[in-house]
This record gives sequence, C-alpha cells and structure tokens, in this order.
Amino acid sequence: MGNDDHERATASEQQSPVDKTDAEWRAELDEEEYRILREAGTEAPFSGEYVDHKADGSYECAGCGAELFDGDTKYDSGCGWPSFYDVDDDRIETRLDTSHGMQRTEVLCANCGGHLGHVFEDGPEPTGKRYCINSVALDFEDEETED
Repeated sequence: MGNDDHERATASEQQSPVDKTDAEWRAELDEEEYRILREAGTEAPFSGEYVDHKADGSYECAGCGAELFDGDTKYDSGCGWPSFYDVDDDRIETRLDTSHGMQRTEVLCANCGGHLGHVFEDGPEPTGKRYCINSVALDFEDEETED
C-alpha cells in the first residue's frame, strides 16, 4: 500500500473557513510546510523545532495562525513529535486515516483544514489522549508577547 492508498481527502481537497486555492497555499507555504499541512505528510521523529520546547504560551497553526494548543497541555511522550493531552474541540477536526496500512485518527486544523498529525488513546490523565503533532504544522506564540 502506498501513501495515496487511504480513505480520506488531502487537506487541499477539504472545505474549511479558510478558502484558498492550491496555488495560493503553494505560494504561502514553504515546500515542507506544504507537504505536511496540505498533503498530510509527516516530519522525521525527533527532528522538529518543538519536540523539546516548553514555554508558557500557545501553539498555532502554521498555515493560518489559528490557536490550537495551550502550552500547559504539552508533555514529553517520548514519541519524537510534540505531544499534547488536551485541545478545545472547536479548534480541530478529526477523521479516519487508513494510510500506510494502519487505522489512525488524523487531526486537522478546524480553520484551514491543514493536517497537523494524529491523536492516540495512550496519553496521560485527565484526557488519556496524545495529540502527536508535526512541529512544521505549528508556530508558537509566547505568552509574554501575546496581545
């Protein structure tokens, strides 16, 4: 089974509040951002900017700037990607991802439909969830610089 063998559309084919053409996304995002956010790619484990990052603030979608995760919910899961145990349901969307011969739950930005990563049921209390997110899909807004 190849990368394209899955029961979901890529982010570029989804409807969301941010309505941009594929050409607009390609012009705004660098190659790696486009591959991950719009084509549901994955960065190499332990390679991302935010894997070991811990600070007060919030993590935003690198595609549209929508706030996604509070820094207080980030934890070290040891999986190689930034991990969070909680998120407001209105900030993300989820759907079944059957790519790579697996069944996982994909996490997307509710505002622009960008692929963020996956959520697993092996996280810490109080939610038991592990939102495993690509660093490339995130920007960080330090609490001290937020308006």
